[in-house]
Amino acid sequence: MRGSAQNGHCLKCQIEAKRMFNMRVIAGSKKGRALKAVPGKTTRPTTDKIKESLFSIIGPFFDGEKVLDLFAGSGGLGIEALSRGAGEAVFIDQASLAVKTVKENLTACRLENQAVVYRNDAMRALKIFQKNEEVFDLVFLDPPYKKQQLAKILTFLDEANLVSDGALVVCEYEKDDALPDAIGRFTKTREVNYGITVLSIFKFEE
Repeated sequence: MRGSAQNGHCLKCQIEAKRMFNMRVIAGSKKGRALKAVPGKTTRPTTDKIKESLFSIIGPFFDGEKVLDLFAGSGGLGIEALSRGAGEAVFIDQASLAVKTVKENLTACRLENQAVVYRNDAMRALKIFQKNEEVFDLVFLDPPYKKQQLAKILTFLDEANLVSDGALVVCEYEKDDALPDAIGRFTKTREVNYGITVLSIFKFEE
């Protein structure tokens, strides 16, 4: 019985380890690098399939843009943007495990010098950015599905002048939810469905 329990435990560890390392950087200078997922079930990482499709739409490559990954989770979206040529990225998450995972993934990809990571609530972080007059060219909004405030965040990004002219904001949410075609100076330019997941891409024009 002891041997069976040990084998079962080892199998469970192997399954968890596989889940933790089943993400990767898809393209660019860090192509193929494995990325850790945030331990536990509270964070839902964007799948490689969705990520690849997303970057084929908004990129596929960049030229020095400043990126905000507001609900960073494992940091996969911001790291992918850096690998594809973005100049710098700011990662925000209120969970300590997520912040730890982002830092580990940045270190594994040797991207620490192009990134800063903060543990903070999304809206509080945005207010700090407003005070510091930060401006972003690309924003990823992938909050927990049960805590969606995407329209509110887009409105604040607009009113606080936190994005550059022509900036793109990528919103990921459940298909049962919906976002209007325009929010302030943001206009929805693309919407794609992947099962229960929807990606909406907004462009900011002054």
